[in-house]
Amino acid sequence: MANYLVTGTAGFIASRVCELLLANGHNVVGVDNMNDAYDPRMKEYRLKKLLALPAGPGGAAFTFQHLDISDRAAIETLKANRFDAVINLAARAGVRQSLEDPWVYVDTNVTGTLNLLEMCRSQGISKFILASTSSIYGKDAPLPTPEDADSNQPLQAYAASKKGAEALCHVYHYLYGLDVTIFRFFTVYGPAPRPDMVMFRFAQWISEGRPVKLNGDGEQTRGFTYLDDIARGVILGLKPLGYEIINLGGHETISINQLLHLFETYIGRQAIIERQPIHPADMLANWADTQKAGRLLGWEPTVSLQEGVKRLVDWYQAERDWASQIKL
Repeated sequence: MANYLVTGTAGFIASRVCELLLANGHNVVGVDNMNDAYDPRMKEYRLKKLLALPAGPGGAAFTFQHLDISDRAAIETLKANRFDAVINLAARAGVRQSLEDPWVYVDTNVTGTLNLLEMCRSQGISKFILASTSSIYGKDAPLPTPEDADSNQPLQAYAASKKGAEALCHVYHYLYGLDVTIFRFFTVYGPAPRPDMVMFRFAQWISEGRPVKLNGDGEQTRGFTYLDDIARGVILGLKPLGYEIINLGGHETISINQLLHLFETYIGRQAIIERQPIHPADMLANWADTQKAGRLLGWEPTVSLQEGVKRLVDWYQAERDWASQIKL
């Protein structure tokens, strides 16, 4: 049984990572500031599920603390615990939103990461996992994109803040020997997703007969990977690796037009399309080279896009009473 700190625990990926760690018999301390970057009802839903979980094998327990990782004094309160690893999945995410308030992205993604790295150094915690992003590769990335592709020309503050967090991780590895695994997540989807992501929007808009706001001609492509596959990959990254940057997700590509048709098929309703100009902060294509994850972690996705979209649609229909009211 190990003891893990998981940040952003009410978030989409982190909540599922917590569930799997508990199921594997580990203790988890979860922290989240429960911000309103998107409709808080989604975070409250995920957190409520976590708090309702029974003890795992061997009495594995989940405890929650409401705190902000960018608050240095708040991080000090965590030092009463003895952690085997820190899994930093807390982040201000969102490409377009980072254009409106870039400061909060630096606070959470850079300062928050620094606070946690410093805790690892002072407490002798040997393992650190960081959630980074495929947005770091910019607009001219080769497809599929390998980890050694240029990541020095981000297109928005979100990606730039993640680049800064990655650089800090390397500093703490180089100076203090901290074992670091950085995951550059590509597009992740599944039940209870972020409302600002295309999968939830399509599910809600089509199900409720609302206009589907489609940017550009819909021929831009994205690589998608199902939530459970991503969460398994994160946990595999807890092994000693030294310092590694690993793509995770985005293995199965589809155009936005094709994705829309898939949702129409499973929902059984035709979309009302409202076309809008493409946003300059958006990447036209996104597709991960995941060979490194396979080689170092033995990671391989198991849920197909068709099956994953069906699960998401089924979840939405089951939670429709409140999910239909989520603000986008």
